[in-house]
Amino acid sequence: MTPAPQAPAHTAPGERWTPDTIPDQSGRLAVVTGANSGIGYATARALARRGAHVVLACRSEERGRTAVERLRTEIPGARAELRLLDLADLESVRRFAGDWSHDHDRLDLLVNNAGIAMVPFSRTADGFESQFGVNHLGTFALTGLLLPHLLRAPDPRVVTVSSEGQRFARFDLGNLDAERGYRALFAYLQSKRANLYFAVELQRRADAAGLGLRSMAVAPGLTRSNVLTGGANTARGRTYRAFTRLLLRSAFRPTPEGAKTSLYAATVPGLPGGSYVVPDGPLQLRGEPVPRGRERALHDLTTARRLWTLSERLTGVRYPLP
Repeated sequence: MTPAPQAPAHTAPGERWTPDTIPDQSGRLAVVTGANSGIGYATARALARRGAHVVLACRSEERGRTAVERLRTEIPGARAELRLLDLADLESVRRFAGDWSHDHDRLDLLVNNAGIAMVPFSRTADGFESQFGVNHLGTFALTGLLLPHLLRAPDPRVVTVSSEGQRFARFDLGNLDAERGYRALFAYLQSKRANLYFAVELQRRADAAGLGLRSMAVAPGLTRSNVLTGGANTARGRTYRAFTRLLLRSAFRPTPEGAKTSLYAATVPGLPGGSYVVPDGPLQLRGEPVPRGRERALHDLTTARRLWTLSERLTGVRYPLP
């Protein structure tokens, strides 16, 4: 279901929402993808600080181990572990999900945070345009394969990180995989719109099946992270790197601020499934987290269903939902 616009839960008008208000998360098992740095790490750290057992799902073993060690240093006694996951390789996604039941009997929270942004053209291990393949198809496959574990939890949630930029996407189902040419910004915005379509369609299907699963989408706002400078973007020229670093310092918010919408969607009691949580400031670029119900994509059932069918065909992952 798609919620109507509403004030932030447990936050009075004008009051600043902080992770300190997160309820006790003890006994909750969470996976955060892309958790070795940026918003993902800030999300995992805040959940661990409130008592959750956090699994950092990372592509790089070296960076992932460094992140786990850092988290345990910052939060003595934190329950945190590393598991390798590469969303650009569906075999890695299947291996991650297949190994889950070896150590855990359920999954309470999945935060689909990992992604890439405005990278030079390349293809994933399965031949998909990289931004569409990582940001949407990898996320779609991972969630579907982990769904049986989520449904064993008493109050499961899935939080998928979209972007405020998705509002400017010209969504073209016929060019999702760069079939008719590639523009980095266009492909990125399409993949982030796909994240939003996926999150709300997952909620519709869960509701139709009578399941207690809650699926949320979030936009972090302008946030300092390495998504524009790391990964494939490290190969860009010196001018790009210098300009991007200047832009990040001058116009973007500290990373913990960007993690607020993810944490809000993951933990606020009573938040309806299908919520889209964004910063409440101008153009959703900064501010405190608030559910937004006026987004046009939230109500575009036809496109969301067509994208779902296409995603099942491309990934080979079928959800056990009507």
